[in-house]
Amino acid sequence: MKTRPTPYIAAVVAAAVVVLAGCASAPMAPKPLNDGELAVPADYRSWPKFLSAVQRPDVKQVREIYMNAVARAATPAAGFPNGTVFVMENYAAQTNPDGALKTGPDGKLVKGELLRVFVMGKNAGWGQGVPEPLRNGNWVYAAYLGNGQKAPDDLNTCRACHLPLANKDFVHRYDEHFQQRMSATHGALVASLKRGVESASLDAVASLAY
Repeated sequence: MKTRPTPYIAAVVAAAVVVLAGCASAPMAPKPLNDGELAVPADYRSWPKFLSAVQRPDVKQVREIYMNAVARAATPAAGFPNGTVFVMENYAAQTNPDGALKTGPDGKLVKGELLRVFVMGKNAGWGQGVPEPLRNGNWVYAAYLGNGQKAPDDLNTCRACHLPLANKDFVHRYDEHFQQRMSATHGALVASLKRGVESASLDAVASLAY
């Protein structure tokens, strides 16, 4: 003769199923990282640009800075959210035979050899192994050579360079980035309005033909 589970046992089994389902679906928190532990994302060159062709004649370099999709949610007031990752490529600027820096038709420096790839990331609990005076919020850093190997750079140098920018979320060229975004948005809006006016004008002309 079959026995039916008691209401108590049935309730326990149901609760266990709910707990296990919750564990399976709950997102795992990112592992806390420290300097040197961020890898170079394989697809970073498909990301949007934070800034492009940054001119640094003072150090004879051209820099390309990429940001992941999370960073697009940033605002000037709130800064960059947890999950943000930047990748900066540092290229040597090409020189002429006389040693002067070479410029292209646009007047900008011409990129040469890829010297370094720096990765900068932010997330809750990151960078806790860094001495308090050098902490840049929850940001951590990593440096790689152009061939992909880890660079011997002292990452505390990165921290010291970003440390004075606490009111800009420790991000260099913060204002420049948001100004460019605002200009791009304004330009896109103007272009959209212009297309709308032209479309409306064409519709008006077409209506006169009937």
